[in-house]
Amino acid sequence: MALRESQQVLEAMKRSSRPLICVPSGAGADQYATAIGLSKVLKKLDKEPTIVAADGKPSKNIQFIADGVVINGKLENLRQFVIELDASKTKVGELTYEMKDDKLRVFLSPKKGFWDEKDVRATASAYRFDLIICIGSPDFESCAHLYGENPDFFYRTPVINIDHTAENEHYGQMNVVDLTASACGEVCHDLIASMEAGLIDEQIATAFLTGMIAKTKSFKTSNVTPKTLQTASKLIARGAKREQIVQNLYKTRTVQTLRLWGRALARLKADEQTKIVWTLLSQQDFLHAGAGEEDLPDVIDELIATSPDAKIVVLVYENSEHNVCAIVRAERPMDALALCAKFSAAGVREEVRLCFVKKNVVQVEKELVGHLKEALSK
Repeated sequence: MALRESQQVLEAMKRSSRPLICVPSGAGADQYATAIGLSKVLKKLDKEPTIVAADGKPSKNIQFIADGVVINGKLENLRQFVIELDASKTKVGELTYEMKDDKLRVFLSPKKGFWDEKDVRATASAYRFDLIICIGSPDFESCAHLYGENPDFFYRTPVINIDHTAENEHYGQMNVVDLTASACGEVCHDLIASMEAGLIDEQIATAFLTGMIAKTKSFKTSNVTPKTLQTASKLIARGAKREQIVQNLYKTRTVQTLRLWGRALARLKADEQTKIVWTLLSQQDFLHAGAGEEDLPDVIDELIATSPDAKIVVLVYENSEHNVCAIVRAERPMDALALCAKFSAAGVREEVRLCFVKKNVVQVEKELVGHLKEALSK
């Protein structure tokens, strides 16, 4: 008899020894929090999970649930190059190596005798991870450089695809896509509860509920259903700390973030016809505020809070390498990924990131905002 979907996922997780949890570009607190919660579930199954996110570390306001969980920004050391030597007849006495002219030379000294070419074989090891779990990624391309630099790894490794959006392309070998859910945190709760409810402890419940509250703006969005509220109630019953979540998501801002927000607010512009709100930040703004790029999600959240009628929010900023980038966040039914496709944007429907070469902040403002206005006016 064929296994149910949740059983298939559980079996895949149990068979895996080194699962990779992948967070796409443009991910919000929901995807990050869900990834953290799922990593703790996997640890309970005696696995060694690794989280990798296309945009690197999450915003500071959800780090309270991380509890030692490391989130990497790159996929490194996926495979090893293996040099195999047949030493059954001729034993190794000494091994040395040197780097010369960007070339590695390995020297093997036998105890007696010698080897020839047929005794040596060079191979590539298996991939370091044996399972990929994608959180809130509608397709592989949304994983940006993680996929772009390692497409063979994504195609040769089993994939569990967890999402709640209609745009999802069901690209995984196992697709857990619940269109009735409001957030990835809700999907993951339902999945784990159907597999083995006892795995959800206080920390995991708090992580999943963090994702749900962040995604639904504290249950105020139009896609909140009675099922969503019922799931939230179950998570609270399992120990999820709702007050702590709300405090960290909405009531805790560092002085540096507030300074940066003030500078962003001072340059806030809006177009009432297309419902676009945008602002600009230079590298000097970051320096004067004492803030970093990791504070930008909080700035975006504050801009949205102060512009409730906005359908598109754009933050154009100069990064530490003096390149100009932008974050575009869209409210449904707007699609940030489609609107910014011209600029090779990476992300998901709700939020994308894009960078421009050899242009200043003002030039990018004119080009990007002008393009969005034209697209929306049609």
